[in-house]
Amino acid sequence: MSDTLAWAILAGIAGGLGLWSVLSLIPRLSRPTLANRVAPYVIDVSAGARAHVSPRSIAPLPVLGVLLLPIGRWLRGTLSTVVGGGDQIARRLRQAGFELSVEAYRSQQLLAGLAGALLGIVFNITIANAQQVPLVAQLVLVFVGAAAGIAGRDYLLQRSAKQRIRRLTAELPVVLEFLALSLSAGEGILDAVRRVSQVSGGELSRELARVVASVNTGLPFGETLGALSRELELAPFGRCVDQILGALDRGSPLSDVLQAQAQDAREESKRELLELAGKKEVAMLFPLVFLILPITIAFAIFPGIFVLQVGF
Repeated sequence: MSDTLAWAILAGIAGGLGLWSVLSLIPRLSRPTLANRVAPYVIDVSAGARAHVSPRSIAPLPVLGVLLLPIGRWLRGTLSTVVGGGDQIARRLRQAGFELSVEAYRSQQLLAGLAGALLGIVFNITIANAQQVPLVAQLVLVFVGAAAGIAGRDYLLQRSAKQRIRRLTAELPVVLEFLALSLSAGEGILDAVRRVSQVSGGELSRELARVVASVNTGLPFGETLGALSRELELAPFGRCVDQILGALDRGSPLSDVLQAQAQDAREESKRELLELAGKKEVAMLFPLVFLILPITIAFAIFPGIFVLQVGF
């Protein structure tokens, strides 16, 4: 096949897909069917009507979207089967505060893997072909790039979840003290949570605002707060929620319970800071021993060696 014929085939395929995309966007001139006329009126009670009314085209290229959608679903399913951990991914997404489904996250992983594979292909074209690298090694490099892209996206999710959990842990004592102060002033627990969610602007306050919104829709306060504790899986917050629910069941004063929980949270944060300081102290020995100490010795010995050499 000549170069001209190859370019002609590519241009024909691109032109055909473009014309197909344009034609698919042209509105139909035929009369609407009975299903199209009835579906908008039963969309609230019929799942089939909602599926019928929902748009079927994927902008901006509906044809490419229709063609690639089954392939994307198959790739997401294959990736979920190979990698696994759907429940863990959902928990990390919730801890990181991302409004993403597991399927959307898998799509992002596929795009990251595709980017890594493309980088491997570019490396093969620019460097590996010039160095006469075997074809098997080039294919392995492409697969390694794809795996690195998928693993990199998972690492970013873990990092985001850990950082947000750290922020939630740091905000917990202040929020508990604010709740205890509001309860001491005579407010109820729901009003105190609503006040904290409105005044504060941290991560935990936003989570409490979601609890208030769920309670306003009719859900029980204790059930919603317990569900939040299970979703976040934050140990200090989980203990605090258990104490609050127990105090509500027994009728104990909540202000004393919250103040005790805030004190416990502060003590735990202090212990974590001490542990982190101990780890950093050990890590600082490496630059001290291998960088600072040799340079200090060199500055101390070199002038004497220079004087001895000049004197002789």
